[in-house]
Amino acid sequence: MGREPGPGAGPPLLIACALGIEHFALRSGDRGGAPGPVTVLRTGMGPERAHRAVSRTLGEERWRDAAVIASGFCAGLAPGMHPGDLIVAEETRAPDGTTLCTGTDLLVKALVKAVPGRAVHTGPLIGSDHVVRGPERAALRAGGAIAVDMESAATLRTARAAGGLGDGPDARPVAAVRVVVDAPEHELVRIGTVRGGISAFRVLRAVLPAFFEWHRSLLLPRR
Repeated sequence: MGREPGPGAGPPLLIACALGIEHFALRSGDRGGAPGPVTVLRTGMGPERAHRAVSRTLGEERWRDAAVIASGFCAGLAPGMHPGDLIVAEETRAPDGTTLCTGTDLLVKALVKAVPGRAVHTGPLIGSDHVVRGPERAALRAGGAIAVDMESAATLRTARAAGGLGDGPDARPVAAVRVVVDAPEHELVRIGTVRGGISAFRVLRAVLPAFFEWHRSLLLPRR
């Protein structure tokens, strides 16, 4: 799992992902520099599994106050995106509502430093309960979304609901950072196929220092 909270520790960090390959990438990245307790949770695929796993974990006393990052792979919606590009959500969207993300600008700066040379895109990340292809992608793009995945919106919505504080200034910090594995010009044949997979995997392994920098900023006294 990761470093567990101990007595007197600051708020922990929960990183949620769906797939085994995502979990392996995030667990095998550089874990040095974490400012507090951290765990990488594999939720399983789809919004319902993400909801159940995140709700269960945040229901445990030791992870109750955790900041939450949804991470892993996604489908890019904008022309010109490539496998290995990074998506930092400004908000996640789903049929049950929109969740605003915390510290997007800080995450972008940290990712540019952690993964130099990779494009970082910001904007709305939309949730789906199935793999999105062809014309449906174009429709999501027309609605303003820049990327789509199956778990981020449910993860962040569940995390905020568990905090019970909505999207106000004292809400639980949440973020979504995804790595593009397919895009309009590089579409997946099936969910288990990762074109550009080596590139995307390497990028996902490299993001942890940026996550830790984001987490560290949350532990600083607020003015």
